[in-house]
Amino acid sequence: MTAHINSTVTTDNTSDLNQVQLIYAGGTFGSYGKPLSALPADTFLPLLLDKIYQNLTSKIEVLSNTCVKDSSQLSPADLAHFFELILMRYAQGYRKFVLITGTDTLSYLGSFLAEAFAGSDLCLALTASMRPLFDANDIHNYHIDAHSDAWGNLSEAIGLASHGEPGVSITFAGESWPAQTVQKIHSHDLMAFTGHQRAGYPANSYQKILPATRRHNWIGDSQHKLPAVLEAAKDTIIPTLYCVPNSADWLATQLDNLLSLPPTGVILMGFGAGNIPYSDKLAATMDTVAAHGHILVCTTQCPYGGVSEAYAAGSWQYEHQVLSAGRLTIPAVYARLLWLHLAYDTPARRRQRWQYSVNKA
Repeated sequence: MTAHINSTVTTDNTSDLNQVQLIYAGGTFGSYGKPLSALPADTFLPLLLDKIYQNLTSKIEVLSNTCVKDSSQLSPADLAHFFELILMRYAQGYRKFVLITGTDTLSYLGSFLAEAFAGSDLCLALTASMRPLFDANDIHNYHIDAHSDAWGNLSEAIGLASHGEPGVSITFAGESWPAQTVQKIHSHDLMAFTGHQRAGYPANSYQKILPATRRHNWIGDSQHKLPAVLEAAKDTIIPTLYCVPNSADWLATQLDNLLSLPPTGVILMGFGAGNIPYSDKLAATMDTVAAHGHILVCTTQCPYGGVSEAYAAGSWQYEHQVLSAGRLTIPAVYARLLWLHLAYDTPARRRQRWQYSVNKA
């Protein structure tokens, strides 16, 4: 469901740059009734803002947002939309943001925005919920469900944003982590996400004290490349190949099919520490695909530990233009490849930037 909000819901003092800027993008958080369905944004947001004013703070402002949908429906164009929305407000002097979305792609959106705002002093906390904010058993009134995780998650996110620590984080079930480290590990439990604090780039690029000139230049550079980012996002895809015990030649065939696409990022989801079945055909195809301009990145199906070159069963691919994902999660690999494709105009610059990012880890 996509809703269009034509005006910004504000407090009386909209000139206060310390106000937290709240963006509602949909998800279970705003669902209601029996059966559950998303409330229209123009119905849900005033109710939500009233609850926030009564129970948390008056220093918050809801931004207009035309992309309100189930998070499983998000596309690269939608991710770029949120970059634009936040960038425009950041350029006006605001730097504290909360974004409510759905759990399905929460880690993907968070990782993407962390890449997009790297080097800034922006503070963004993303959150979602496994259960709706309002009690669905009371269809005549909008009461916060005491058994829902929504209010607690939102309270934590607003608290983090109010504190203003630079960076993009995800908060869920009483914990918060750098966005690039977060992944969903349970489809139903309230403890649905995990992450860690051993984050390298882009988390380590955010500036606690950003001089006015550097901030001005960062914003100017970002606004300059914004039209190209939005245009490229319209038709960008990041292909993903998931290894199962098939022949290596089958993988080669799948990679060969990608030669019909413009240069982009390709994720190889290997076994264990990044092991990939070998064949001469697959090795040669990797070289051909890389020469075409695709960036091949190997990650692991395992939720923890990342990849390494310790095993011959995995290290061979790095001699054929494949890049290592290191400890990055699958959402973080996707987000980095997508951002590189949108923000940099040649395969050589994208590969160079990937190497730069790894060196900053």
